[in-house]
Amino acid sequence: MTSTNDASINSTPASSATSYVLVLNCGSSSLKFAVIDASTGEQPLSGMAERLGSDDAEIVFKQNGAKQSQALTPHTHKAALQALVTYLQGYPALVQSLTAIGHRVVHGGEHFREAILIDSLSQQRIADCSNLAPLHNPANLLGIEAAQEAFPQLPQVAVFDTAFHQEMPDYAYLYPLPYEYYRDLGVRRYGFHGTSCRYVTAEAARLLNKPAAGLNLIIAHLGNGASLTAVKNGHSVDTTMGLTPLEGVVHGTRCGSIDPGIIAYLAHRLNKSTDEIDAILWKKSGLLGLSGLSNDCRTIEEAAANGHEQAQLTLEIYAYRLAKAVGELMIPLGRLDALVFTGGIGENSSLIRARTLDWLGFLGLQLDSEANEQCIRGKAGKISQHGHAAAWVIPTNEELMIARDSVALAVAAQGEQA
Repeated sequence: MTSTNDASINSTPASSATSYVLVLNCGSSSLKFAVIDASTGEQPLSGMAERLGSDDAEIVFKQNGAKQSQALTPHTHKAALQALVTYLQGYPALVQSLTAIGHRVVHGGEHFREAILIDSLSQQRIADCSNLAPLHNPANLLGIEAAQEAFPQLPQVAVFDTAFHQEMPDYAYLYPLPYEYYRDLGVRRYGFHGTSCRYVTAEAARLLNKPAAGLNLIIAHLGNGASLTAVKNGHSVDTTMGLTPLEGVVHGTRCGSIDPGIIAYLAHRLNKSTDEIDAILWKKSGLLGLSGLSNDCRTIEEAAANGHEQAQLTLEIYAYRLAKAVGELMIPLGRLDALVFTGGIGENSSLIRARTLDWLGFLGLQLDSEANEQCIRGKAGKISQHGHAAAWVIPTNEELMIARDSVALAVAAQGEQA
């Protein structure tokens, strides 16, 4: 890594008339990035650094439909961000237009109910939440620290996956464990995918032509990580993920909700440590574990279509557990305006959507097969027949939500300094 001065882009924040934001999503072994116009959603630059920490780490830049990749040495997050900074230095007008740097932060605990401008105190509180998200928050902090070095004069904004769920009532977020575990250790349901849920809620209000304050939704964010959220009058009232992103419905490699007694049982029968069992639950379960094939739903669907019985069973379990979760989340809602599918699987798997709705006829949800097949590759639309409730596909855009939050906070901060 070069020195701080070499890594810096000595530019002043853009005026409030501009709205470009560099959005960073720093994972444990990856760094996703995009320069986004918060007003239009335009992305003049995007890309990803992958396999950080390994010898084959590389970064890929996407601009104007073209891709450019380069190996990373050293294989670190700082090296990835330095490569991004160097690339941006070739486009000074774009750099000059940046208003802020927006960071996706996975876990905000109970500290953060909304996006914040990062300062030393908030940075320490993000670090304090690392014990709740040990794979994610330390990586998020690496991105924040490296961005502060590279862009010292730009506002840094943190947008939290957990923030949207902080209005859940205590009877929804508390576990039936000794109360001191919540009081002293913070053991409770936090929920995730909150930034996606905020964006989708606003889009649902627009598409259904109803104010968000009057909408009752169940949002199924389905990707390698999957969760369902009950949104009542525009606010999260319950969700399927819990203290960690392990709980809930079936994930790509994570088990979702299981009998907790299984952990001790497997540790005893397989003579494995709890850490080894934990790794199985996080990395070898879900779609991958059930199918024995892949964590990619497309691969499993293809195998199922070719008669692979285990793949067929995997898809049925996935859809059945989704439907069960929808039924459970009806309890706090009472009335449902729309079931919304989003995320990589939710937006593109017409099969999963169809099988899930097959279980939900009791809610008045009847599939419109033709509409369902058309809603793929970013196309939004209603996929149910006429009835009291509706099923929709609404593509999410967490990066745009982060960009909008970042611009709003940056502009507000400039106003206070003026």
